[in-house]
Amino acid sequence: MFKVHAKPLKTIKGLDLSSLAKQTPGFAGADIANVCNEAALIAARSNAKQIDKQDFMDAIDRIIGGLEKRNKIISPIEKSTIAHHEAGHASVSWLLEHANPLVKVTIIPRGKALGAAWYLPEERQITTFEQMFDEMTSAMGGRAAEQLIFGKVSTGALNDLEKVTKQAMAMVAYYGLSEKIGNVSYYDSTGQSEYSFQKPYSDKTAELIDNEVHQLAERAYKRALDILSDNTDKLKQLAAKLLTDEVIFTDDVEAIFGPRKFKSNEAHEDSRVISKDFKDGFADSEARKKKHLEESKRKHEESLKKAEEEEEQQKKDKEANTVKK
Repeated sequence: MFKVHAKPLKTIKGLDLSSLAKQTPGFAGADIANVCNEAALIAARSNAKQIDKQDFMDAIDRIIGGLEKRNKIISPIEKSTIAHHEAGHASVSWLLEHANPLVKVTIIPRGKALGAAWYLPEERQITTFEQMFDEMTSAMGGRAAEQLIFGKVSTGALNDLEKVTKQAMAMVAYYGLSEKIGNVSYYDSTGQSEYSFQKPYSDKTAELIDNEVHQLAERAYKRALDILSDNTDKLKQLAAKLLTDEVIFTDDVEAIFGPRKFKSNEAHEDSRVISKDFKDGFADSEARKKKHLEESKRKHEESLKKAEEEEEQQKKDKEANTVKK
């Protein structure tokens, strides 16, 4: 897909398109086209003659997370809450066997989000209860970290709770992964259920489904809380580094928590390589932004100076004309 959309672009020689493909799991053709167009715009803004890998990586960041908003005003306590929230996700996912592997975490506001984490989902054809429950636990890591460190939770976990609730509902009502509901599925593959006025199960079963969904979500939250309680010092270290650097990568997490205790699969190995690419390119990207900002500032100052000189010259010409008269 990248080969098709990158073909008309002037890219550097030897650009590894396969690594870009690994960074965009689930992207449709239109999404890939947007990444390529955005990369071209980023390269043009820096007056580059060719589009390099970092331009594509910055474009992927922008497509996934939205535009950076470094000038967004965030209070110190809010920033600390966001840092601990994101560190909670990263910590729990690192300590669980089946959670999606981490690529990077940032507390630089992007789009509507005040913080974000990039993970590389493992390509699966089928999923087990253990895999889904690890993902739910990881999603609860942010809220659990807030409760553990600050003794209260915020509204920042809205997307996490939505994800966990939908996951739990699917496990209970669709996939037959609840012992109390049993080996039944209320999934409607015809898509006609939304037009039906009657549910395919009784009120008693509906109540049982609600209870099972609630219990699954609470179990995931308690599990995340227990994991972080056993690793509070490391959680604080990771949050502190995030507050200082604003962006952390896989090797930063490993430096604090140590190597993962589980056998790495292909997704984890890929995430490590991709995370290193992002980290190596991050400094280059920041340097480019700084250079672009300095260049814009210089041009603005030159423009102001020129305007002042023209205004001064106009005054002198006016005075000279007055003297002649």
